[in-house]
Amino acid sequence: MSKATTESIAPNAVPPPELQDLITRFGRLYTGAVNDVLDGMGVSDRVLPHGIVALRHGMRFAGRAMPTLGAPSLETDMDKLLLPWMEMLQAIRPGDVLVTQPNDHQNAHFGELSSHAAKIAGCQGVVIDGGCRDIDYILHQSKLPVFCRYTTPKDIKGRWKIIDHHVPIKIGETTINVGDFILADLDGVIAIPQEITLEVLEKAEETANKENLTRKMILAGAPPLDAYLKYRVF
Repeated sequence: MSKATTESIAPNAVPPPELQDLITRFGRLYTGAVNDVLDGMGVSDRVLPHGIVALRHGMRFAGRAMPTLGAPSLETDMDKLLLPWMEMLQAIRPGDVLVTQPNDHQNAHFGELSSHAAKIAGCQGVVIDGGCRDIDYILHQSKLPVFCRYTTPKDIKGRWKIIDHHVPIKIGETTINVGDFILADLDGVIAIPQEITLEVLEKAEETANKENLTRKMILAGAPPLDAYLKYRVF
């Protein structure tokens, strides 16, 4: 695969206002607070497997899930492999998070040129239950946040292909539907069902505020028990 030049890329597409508001507000939170809220609501199995990690320390993002599905394949015709991939990249909308279930743990399912295309389209980040390559170029050129299981130089030719996009997928015990909300940080990746996204956001903001107040008490020298009894979080 050819490498991109070091020339700057076009400005990223901007999400619509309502989605941008969700992205901004979730971006101030952290997966731990969101998980605690989901637990309190009786919603389980929303945290993706802990083997899916950021390519680099400090990566984080929030956005709307665009699930994609792939499968092992012996196909070697590059048009048959890559034309469906191009269609998927062109289906990305501003504010989307590309979430891929490749059903394969041997090959790279995302690379540098795709990262440029996705970022320009307004993609907030990428989650792959599989592999990524061209890491140096992604980290230093496109700078698109990517969470994956592993890195490898292995290309997909004769090994893997995309099957569909904007379809439900399952990663670990978590089913991810189109429009679910994804939050990723150094603790991991969490998928929030679309129908409760706003409720979870508001409760998580309340939780985070109480934790901030609890932290201030502790840093000021208050006994932990006093801080807990006042705000009921820890």
